[in-house]
This record gives sequence, structure tokens and C-alpha cells, in this order.
Amino acid sequence: MADDKPNLTQSDLDRLMRDDPGLAQDWGDPGPTQLPSGAEGSGGETPFGPPPPTDGTARPLDFILDIPLEISVELGRTRMIINDLLQLGQGSVIELSKLAGEPLEIYVNGKLVARGEVVVVNEKFGVRVTDIVSPMERVKSLS
Repeated sequence: MADDKPNLTQSDLDRLMRDDPGLAQDWGDPGPTQLPSGAEGSGGETPFGPPPPTDGTARPLDFILDIPLEISVELGRTRMIINDLLQLGQGSVIELSKLAGEPLEIYVNGKLVARGEVVVVNEKFGVRVTDIVSPMERVKSLS
């Protein structure tokens, strides 16, 4: 089933904010900003939207930078039947699908975004990012 949600681009969001000034005010928009000289390209925007203002004011959507995300790291997976699961006890070993030395998978909100390797930092486990998943791979994982 196709996703019925519209996909908004940064230009669409900018247009919405510009067309409804009350909406921009509700989200703390300081108002129109002047682009630095030389920043104008085709339409005055970079591929990632307009450059950040240099006068110290926040961009209208900077509030999204404080949204918490769930990050999980997957060491491996396995499948087992309920009977085997019930037989597990302290000291049991569960064999995973990955081989030792294979990269771990890093998920953000359940979507694969990167791969990495285990490191130890101050006696805690961490993950060193070794590869960022390409946008094409991310699109393939959605289907």
C-alpha cells in the first residue's frame, strides 16, 4: 500500500512558512532573512535550502534540531522457536547471524543509516561509524 503522506521539500516548507506568517510566528520565526552576498545561485538557494543567516537569528526550522531520536546498534540476529527460548538460562549462548569482525548496523528510529565497529570508551561500549548508508540504499530498504 502506498504511503498517503505528502513528501514536502525544504522549498515547500519555506513557501508554507512564507504564505502563512502566523504559522512562522507560532514556531519562533524571526522573520525574513537576508542571504549573504554571493550566496544566490539558481533561485538563491543551495541544494539544502537557503544558507543559515549570518546575523545570529535562527532559521525557521531550527527547532527540529532538538528532537530526540532513538539510536540502536545491532550486533546480529537469530530466529528460534518458543521451546528453545524457554530453555535459555544463565550462561546460555545464542548464536547470531553475523560473523565476528563484521560491521554492526546502526539504526535511527528503526531505519538503517550507518555501519560501524565496537570500541570501548571509559569502560563503556561505543560504536565507531565506519560507513554511512547511501541515500539509494536507504530508499531500497524502505521497499
